[in-house]
This record gives sequence, C-alpha cells and structure tokens, in this order.
Amino acid sequence: MVRFTAGLPGLLTLSLVQPIGAFYIPGWSLKSYEPNERIPLLVNKAFSDNTQLQYAYNELPFVCPPSEQPKEAGDGLFTGQSIRLNLGEVLRGDRIVTSDMELEMGKDKKCAMLCRKNVTREALERSRDIVRDGYEVEWIVDNLPGATTWVQDKGETKFYSSGFPLGFTHELGGGLNPQYFLNNHFTIVIRHRKAPGRAGARGEKLIVGFEIYPRSLGPGFKRDEHGCPVDMGPEGDISQGSGLELLVPREVPKEEPADDTASLDDDDKVAEESKPILEIPYTYSVYFKEDETIEWSHRWDRYLDKPDTAYVHYLAIVNSLIICGMLTGVVMIILARTVRSDIQSYKDSAIEGGKLRKKGHGKKSGRTGLLGKEAGEVDVNYLSDEGDEALEDVTGWKLLHADVFRAPRQVSILAPLVGSGTQLLFMAVGLVLLSAAGVLNPSFRGGFISVGVGLFVLGGVMAGYYSGRLYRSFGGTSQFRNAVITEGILPAVVLPLVLVQDIVVWAHGSSTAIPFTTIIALLLLWAGVQIPLVHFGSWYAFRRAAPWEHPTKATSIPRQIPKRQPWFLHTVPSIVLSGLIPFAVIFIELLYIFQSLWQDKSHYYYAFGFLALVSSLVFVTVAEISVVATYVRLGAEDHAWQWRAFATGASSAVWVFGYSVWYYFVKMGGRERGLLDGWLFFAYSAAGCAVYGVVTGAVGFLAAYAFVRKIYGAIKVD
Repeated sequence: MVRFTAGLPGLLTLSLVQPIGAFYIPGWSLKSYEPNERIPLLVNKAFSDNTQLQYAYNELPFVCPPSEQPKEAGDGLFTGQSIRLNLGEVLRGDRIVTSDMELEMGKDKKCAMLCRKNVTREALERSRDIVRDGYEVEWIVDNLPGATTWVQDKGETKFYSSGFPLGFTHELGGGLNPQYFLNNHFTIVIRHRKAPGRAGARGEKLIVGFEIYPRSLGPGFKRDEHGCPVDMGPEGDISQGSGLELLVPREVPKEEPADDTASLDDDDKVAEESKPILEIPYTYSVYFKEDETIEWSHRWDRYLDKPDTAYVHYLAIVNSLIICGMLTGVVMIILARTVRSDIQSYKDSAIEGGKLRKKGHGKKSGRTGLLGKEAGEVDVNYLSDEGDEALEDVTGWKLLHADVFRAPRQVSILAPLVGSGTQLLFMAVGLVLLSAAGVLNPSFRGGFISVGVGLFVLGGVMAGYYSGRLYRSFGGTSQFRNAVITEGILPAVVLPLVLVQDIVVWAHGSSTAIPFTTIIALLLLWAGVQIPLVHFGSWYAFRRAAPWEHPTKATSIPRQIPKRQPWFLHTVPSIVLSGLIPFAVIFIELLYIFQSLWQDKSHYYYAFGFLALVSSLVFVTVAEISVVATYVRLGAEDHAWQWRAFATGASSAVWVFGYSVWYYFVKMGGRERGLLDGWLFFAYSAAGCAVYGVVTGAVGFLAAYAFVRKIYGAIKVD
C-alpha cells in the first residue's frame, strides 16, 4: 500500500536544516489491529555492505519455502503471495512475498516451528558464501522493516539498524580457519501502543516497533516434540554444539569401476548432487510489548537517527558557505569593478573619438541596432573608419563583440545537452525538496525512485524548450532534428549501460535485475509520454517564444584566436582547477551519501535538509566559477567560450568520480573485492557522475550565457 506522507519544510532557516522524521497523514496510512487479528509478516530481500549483489530472500535455496496456502478462510491472502510493487521498488530490487509466520496482535508465542529445510551440498556451499559476505535480511511488518537494536557508548538511547544478519563468522587460528554459522531461530518483538479515538476504545493497537533478534541453534540444543528448543541458553554462546555450523563434509573419492559400464550415468550423478546432506530446523518466537513512549508518527525516528552526525553535517554547511561566500566576493569584484570599469572606459573612448555612427544618422541600411532600440544609442556594428582608429586602445573581451555570439561548433549537440541538463535539474530539485519536506521518506518504499522517474519524464517539456530556444538563438532551423536529438541523447547513453548491467546481475541471480516487462514499460513511458512532451517544448520554443536576443551580430569572417594562451586556460588545467571549487563545497556531504549507498545500507540517508542547502550552494558556486572562467577566457581574446563554459560547469564531476575511485579502494577495501563488484561500483558511479556533470554543465553554461549577453549588451553610449 502506498503511504502518503508529509513533513515540515526544512529549508526556511539554517536551524531547521536537519534530518526530518517523517510523519503520516492520519486517516490515510494509519493502521490499527484488533486483539488477535492476524498481522502479515512479509519477507523481502537479502543485501550486504560487502557486495552490490542482492537476492530475493524467498529464493535462497536454504530458507523455508512458502506453503502457498491461505492463512485464514476468506482473507484472500496466501503465504508466498507476491505483493504488488511500485516502479521504484522493482528498480531497487525489492521482491516482497508473504511468509508462513503467524503473528496475531497481542498473542505471544514462546516458540513455533517454521519448517525443516533439507539442503544439498550446493545449497550449503551457497549459504556459506552468503554468510561469509555478511548478508542481512529485510522483513516487513506494517510497513516497518525488521530491525536489530544497538545502544552507543552505554547510553540509554536506542537506535535501529534495518535488517538482521543471516549468520555470522567465527574466526579460529588467526582467521585461517573461519567457521560459518547460520541463524535459524528468530525472536520477534512487536512494540505497540493504544490506537487513538474510537479504535483505541475498542482495544485496537498501533504497531510502533518491529525488532528481530536472530540466534544460531545447532544440534546441541535439546528440542521438544515439536522441534522447538527447550532451553536456548545464553545469547552469543557458540561453544561446541550450540551453533548451527555450515560445515560442508568432504567428498570421499570413489574407487574407479572395473569397467566403463559400471560408471554412474548422468541421471545418477544429478541424483547424487541433489541428495540432502543437512537438515536445518527453522523456528521463531513472538512477543508483544506495549510501549507508550513511541508516538506512531515518530516510529521511524530510530531508523533515521544516527549519533554524532549532526555536527559533521553542520561542518559541511559551514565549509560550503565559506567557499561559496569567498567566490561570490570574487565575482562581485569582477562585476562591480572590473567589468564596469571596462565598459565605462569603452564608452569614454567612443565618446572622445566622436566617430561612432549614431542610429538614424548617416548610412541608411534598413538594419536595426542590436544594442538597444532607443535613438542616440551607439551601435558597435556600425563603426566608421575614424571610430575604429579612436578605439585602437581597446583590448580584451571588448574586441570580441563581432564574434562572441558566433554559433559554436556542434551546436546541435550542445543545445540538447543543455536541455537535458535542465530536465535532470528539475528532477533533482524536485526530489530533494520533496524529501526535505518529508513527502518522500523511507516509509514510502520505492517512492524516491518512482517520483524521480515521474519528474524526469515530465521534465521533457523543459528539455525541449531550453534545447529548442538555445538552438534557435544560435541560428538553428530544424525543429524536428533538434527535438529528436534532445529526446534520445540520454537514453542512447543510459539504455546500453542498463542492459549490460541487467544481463550481468541476472546471470548471478540477483534481484536487482530489472524484469523484461519493466524495461518494456519504461520504454513505453519514454516513447508515449516523454517524447511528446519534448516535442511540445521544442514546438513552443520555435513557434511561440522568441530566440534569446544577442546584443551583437557575428561577422562573416571569424576573428583569429591567439594561439598562445595562459597555461590555466588550456583544457586539462582549466577543468581541473574549475572543478575543484564546487567539489570542495560538496565533498563532506558526499561521504554520507556514499556510505548510505555502498557501505551502510541498513541505515537510511535522510539528511535532505542539509543536502538541499549544500546543493543550492553547489549550483551557485558552479554558476559563479563558470562566469569567472568565461570572463578570463574572453579577456584572453578567445571567443569560443560556449563549450568551455559547459565543460567548466561539468568539471566537478571529474573530481567526484576521482573521489569515487579513492572511496572504493581506501574506504571499501577495493583490492579485496571481486571483479564483478568493482564493475558494478564503477559503472554505477560513472553513470551518476555523468548525470551530475550534465546538470552542472547546463547550470554553468546558462550562467555564462546570461553573463555574456549582459556585458555586451551594456556596451552602448546614450
């Protein structure tokens, strides 16, 4: 069931910029349970911080298969029944089914037998690999993931870690002979409180906590006639016979048969491999505890709160503010002093020369001035010979008025990239703001990805509009060609990567493999919704909106760019230096984002208030650094600024990818990980950095474009 949530905006003041606990809209998602009412327990997936592959829990070969029988007559709910998932849940690898475990509100169970699972050698080896890689499991009750609890530094505050471990490893002999133990008994604790209003008067309860305490119970534990352990003993005891060790027996080499006819045929070999070698008894206990200290609206707080993190988030904000403030000061100096001084000196030279032809005087060519429409304004496109001599001392960017708005090379690619950047920016801003406001939160499972896909598709209007208008402003005429490139430039890059990744993870049986039907649905969404929206935006830009006005027109012969440029204007140094400043604004917050994505998946990243402010500072910084870099390039008499402005804005993505490489090898121990894990990490990181680069590149270009139009539009004498 989709949860509709809301929250307080976290962007009004700095004091409100902090992780916001999600709360629900009463009457929509609040669910109360009557005494002895059955509570469905859903099983989802197994995931690990040590690898990027995750699996559907129900499909693991060593767990209890569902009986696929209705639990109660007429309730319409079967065990093993797959729960309908939204798009985001499917894309993130959720596979939710109903389990056989029986939970009834307020009814404790000291022990219940779930099943006895007979596993083969292959399944046993698979279970050892799963335990060795540190996999954890996500179960769900009333939309709450089952959690393991922990308390920091002997404090009284309890924190939740989503999921529980499938097993554990016990090191022997300095780690040379590790033992692997599987958890096969689960103590489930359901915390509840009285429901409000009439439901509470009827004795109904709300679930405010779901905790799971797994144990490994081996053959050494005495069991009753139902298979339940009689005395589980102290927790954590793994003495001889107490834990269920996943010990694969050695294969005894068989003697060679006397002749070839006595050898086992293929069917016999298959039967031998599928022969069970270990029986795993799975049991569970259920306890209900009343807890009036937890408000239902704040039951997610323990999942979201992490100790000692607010200080670092505030440090990231202070760091970003300082860097952005210093850069803003530099830009203000350039705009308020240097550029204004250049413009004034240019006007003074023009007035002293007295040779600039006024509009409406002299030669009548029927052409309108491009710097203004009022009489008396100087038009730099109509310089007389004497006026040229009067402005011989003019240098720098003022010399480029006839070339600065020349159409860049491959404008048919630049315009779609800028348009796609605005589309992605629309999606990113929408996701961050909705998350900071509490609308998107972990209780809305898969909501972040689902809403992101929706915003991206709707942003096709912006992509078509900005791409079409920019393309038209630089002389483009083919509306259809521009729209086709705009709608296909991102899918042309993303779709092959998605298909390759999907084949790789599908070959390893991972639940993150996107089903074929979902891929078809995404293609239909792109073809049926986004493409028409892109064409509509392009049509509006060509037919309804005027192209952006350029203060000057380009001459037929381009001005020669000086061959010798300062070293910091060369391609590699300019990208490295320009991208460092925006990266310095965000790199502290990147640590938490990377931890949540790659290393600490059991904890949710939910500091979207901090992220919203830091992201705003990043965009401001990108715009400012692009303006400064463009001004410096124009000052060096280089009029080919358009692609460099886009590259300057996108250059911080290079630093982010470099940070990803460092994080993988230093923080994640990349040298000890497999080739598949490295491939998945760097493929996803490269895709994320490319998206980030397109967004910041569009921001940088549009800021530089507005700056160039502004300063050349100011070169006029009244």
